[in-house]
Amino acid sequence: MNILFRYGEFHNLTFAFPTQKYQYLYPEYFSAENVYGFSSRKQQKINIMCHHMRFSLSEVEKVMPSDTFYFTILRNPVSLMESSFAYNRKATHSLQSAESIEDFLNNTTTFYNIKDDDSAYAKNLMTFDLGFNHNGPTSLKHFKLLYHGVDTMFDLVLIAEYFDESLVLLKDALCWTFDDVLSFPLNIRSNASRHVLSVKTQERIKIWNQLDWQLYVYFNNSFWNHVERFGRERMKNEVEELRKRRAQLSERCLDDQVEPDQLKDKSMVPYQPYSITILGYNLKPGLDKHDQLLCHRLVIPEIPYNDLLWDKQIGKDNVTT
Repeated sequence: MNILFRYGEFHNLTFAFPTQKYQYLYPEYFSAENVYGFSSRKQQKINIMCHHMRFSLSEVEKVMPSDTFYFTILRNPVSLMESSFAYNRKATHSLQSAESIEDFLNNTTTFYNIKDDDSAYAKNLMTFDLGFNHNGPTSLKHFKLLYHGVDTMFDLVLIAEYFDESLVLLKDALCWTFDDVLSFPLNIRSNASRHVLSVKTQERIKIWNQLDWQLYVYFNNSFWNHVERFGRERMKNEVEELRKRRAQLSERCLDDQVEPDQLKDKSMVPYQPYSITILGYNLKPGLDKHDQLLCHRLVIPEIPYNDLLWDKQIGKDNVTT
């Protein structure tokens, strides 16, 4: 999201902001009516739509141009569920009573309620976000319907575990430059906020999130087929170049990565979920005007960056909650 925010800001592009500013009435399906300023009678030129949503292609097509490039990113369901449990357990009905992720998996019939509006945080979250039934059947036929549906809707599916390779493919598909896709890791949890999973627990997560797991396996294979077409040697060289530029930029911009109470600029404190510590960055002192702007935009958390872009595009007086 930081990459898309920066590209849009630096190229003076127009974003599709949610009427509620941060999300499109999630976990409801996306609706064109959720876009600030949308009117079915007057087509507004939108360049980038990147806020969190439950995807609905027909509704997105009402807002975005016909030549829109659609892409998404998938994450290993094992690490995704560990992360979701840490971030969302206190606010999610199906998770809040479980003492641990192992406790939840051992007692899903007790904890999990299919009727809860927020149940996707506890099962097949990616399937849900992509617009499908996260409690759907787990048969080969339905697996095929799922990943062929995603394949049809999206021009490119990235893989979080191969983020640099994904950025290279995205750069190539959009005819962007290395500078356009440079980024630093954001929303990083402190080590104390992480939970190491046993092999047994990891396997149980795969079974519990079987729709997500089949989706991930299919698109992981598809991803590497894409890399083959791109060229393995070419990919290796471009990933090395991307990492070299990131290291140079890190040396230029970053003083240190710290916990929230150690951030010198308190406006740069990332959102802190209950009982989880999210790290932030201090920038090097004495940056020139150009570097100050670039470095600031690379590390600014999602919410304050969203506010900054909202104010530039829509204005401070037009605020919704």
